[in-house]
Amino acid sequence: MSGMNSIGITMGDPAGIGPEVICKAIAGMTPEEKAATLVIGDPVFMERANRLVGANIVFAANDLLPFPDGAVRFLAVDAPNRDAILPGILSPDAGEAAYRCVKRGVELAQSGAIDVLVTASLNKAALRAAGYPYNGHAGLLAHFTGEKQSYAVLACPQMTVIHVSTHVSLAKAADACRIDAILRTIRAGQAHMQSTGIENPRIAVAGLNPHCGEGGLYGSEDDDYVVPAVAQARAEGLDVTGPVPGDVVFMQAVDGKYDIVVAQFHDQGHIPAKLIGRHETVNITAGIPILRTSVDHGTAFDIAWKGIADPQNMIAAIAMARTMRPIKK
Repeated sequence: MSGMNSIGITMGDPAGIGPEVICKAIAGMTPEEKAATLVIGDPVFMERANRLVGANIVFAANDLLPFPDGAVRFLAVDAPNRDAILPGILSPDAGEAAYRCVKRGVELAQSGAIDVLVTASLNKAALRAAGYPYNGHAGLLAHFTGEKQSYAVLACPQMTVIHVSTHVSLAKAADACRIDAILRTIRAGQAHMQSTGIENPRIAVAGLNPHCGEGGLYGSEDDDYVVPAVAQARAEGLDVTGPVPGDVVFMQAVDGKYDIVVAQFHDQGHIPAKLIGRHETVNITAGIPILRTSVDHGTAFDIAWKGIADPQNMIAAIAMARTMRPIKK
């Protein structure tokens, strides 16, 4: 496989578009890429999607010997009550199926059987209906790896962003802007960029307040928390600049001044990354002991199982996974 990363792709919620975009993405792979790919999912739904989109993929059991030329390795994780899982309908059975696939995928990544885990979308409400009170993939990955803290990274060809806080209210995001949290995020951003081959990344830390507080006129958080965190990171030898006003830092990153931006809250980082990168923006989880990329869209129940889902974001997530440096065990 010429050193190509091996990837495992989880099916996601079988009531959504995951199986379809996986099959469409695989259909465009080279034989070498197919040989370095393992799909983790329910065989009934994956074969159904295969037929739906006319991908003509040959799925073969992962441990089959001899392994057929041109086939894609497959690890069966059966969904419960398959007949009760309907296209585009929120279901606890579908949530359970998605949970099982991620669990198995993490185990494979932890054991070194795959280099990078790529996840299709799951539905948070379906996951909770199945009895798992986690905030989607981030919560599941933290649970399965034993890591209490993980970080959301959005990456596209133009820029990369890591977030101090994500799925919390704006008021709580302001409370999360503290020295330790910012410093940990800077370190996680450094480690992530190193996994992509940039040993000494140029890191910018966005300010929380307009104009970084304008000397306290619009709030003191930038002076009280961001400035000390940046100073500590610099003392550790990291190439960090900040705080940089949020209305200019992303433009500067796109222009090539920075390799990664530390955003203080969800929308501060998500809006520019999705606007600039569009379908090429990939979701990555940093701070956990495995490498993981993901599509940056939901289950799209409204178009599920109609054969019209765009696989471009899955293709981008797979392409990113192929380039990342495997974590040394």
